Amino acid sequence: MNLDDTTRGDLIRHKFDKALSTAQDVRFLLDNGKNTIAVNRIYYALFYAVSALALHNQFATGKHLQLIGWFNREFVRTGRIEKQFGQILHRAFEKRSTGDYDDFADFSREEVEQMYQDMLTFIDVIRLLLQ
Repeated sequence: MNLDDTTRGDLIRHKFDKALSTAQDVRFLLDNGKNTIAVNRIYYALFYAVSALALHNQFATGKHLQLIGWFNREFVRTGRIEKQFGQILHRAFEKRSTGDYDDFADFSREEVEQMYQDMLTFIDVIRLLLQ
């Protein structure tokens, strides 16, 4: 993707803002007992945040596994970010897939609340990496 610096900066901010907005949606969904949909939105909040980070680092893709692989290669394996953040992203991807494609997927409130807290921490870390 060939972008000038201004356009790239605007797109990075847009993607990160989308992550923040989606994170707010998760709280609403949790408060209304929509655990499976909340899991979906948790993953997408992480996806948008990592997409912003990737673009900040001159990498762009719309493919989920390619983005996760890039994140693990460039940040987790190099020690630029703690291993737990790679695990948070991978777990959210797996749970989102289960929730989206398994007919009888069911997530407890406690499980999704923990994922929510992990998501908030993850987004804060990405915010620091974007500065």
